[in-house]
Amino acid sequence: MVINRAESRLNERSYNLLFNNCEHFATWCKTGRQQSEQVKDAASLGGGAVGSYSGVTLGVGAVGAAGAAVGVTGGASIMSGLATVGSLVGGGAVMGIVALGILPALVSTGAMGQLLCDDPILDENERNARQAGRVATTVGGAAGTAGAVGAVAASGAISGLSAAGISSGLAAIGSVVGGGMGAGLVITVAAPAAAAAAIGYGVYRLCKWITG
Repeated sequence: MVINRAESRLNERSYNLLFNNCEHFATWCKTGRQQSEQVKDAASLGGGAVGSYSGVTLGVGAVGAAGAAVGVTGGASIMSGLATVGSLVGGGAVMGIVALGILPALVSTGAMGQLLCDDPILDENERNARQAGRVATTVGGAAGTAGAVGAVAASGAISGLSAAGISSGLAAIGSVVGGGMGAGLVITVAAPAAAAAAIGYGVYRLCKWITG
């Protein structure tokens, strides 16, 4: 059947990198399903990156808008914005940081879910590795959120999660890339998404390595 399928397309002249490449052809010959894991993976990663970036941008923009609404500027505006966002989920500035990191983390988790999706045509080791990666992605998002809050608490000249501690921590994190509190907020909000992707894919590759 595989040979017959392949020979049925001799002299075909309809190659397309995205929709009819060599992997599409080989998979179709073997399974009857015209698909390309490489194209799917690239689309998942690209969509996840764009979605996570958009989530971070929207979140930071919301902080700026909420802070400006109360008539304060600079670091005070950021703290005010975080407190406003946090109040929407029944908390303060700390919950504001957590809430802002959720959307990018969810997008990243969804993208990794597509990248490591289950497929019955795969061998058992690959399917198990992908399942482990999907679980680790969710765990990584939660760990990234906790790590981001912990980094804010520990990084500044004033430790802890008081208003002064958060301001000092965000400023210290932002200074790593030559910025201030705003840059620190961007890094902190993006951390859960980055952790979800890195830990999930890392566990997947580790399982692949262990099983040979």
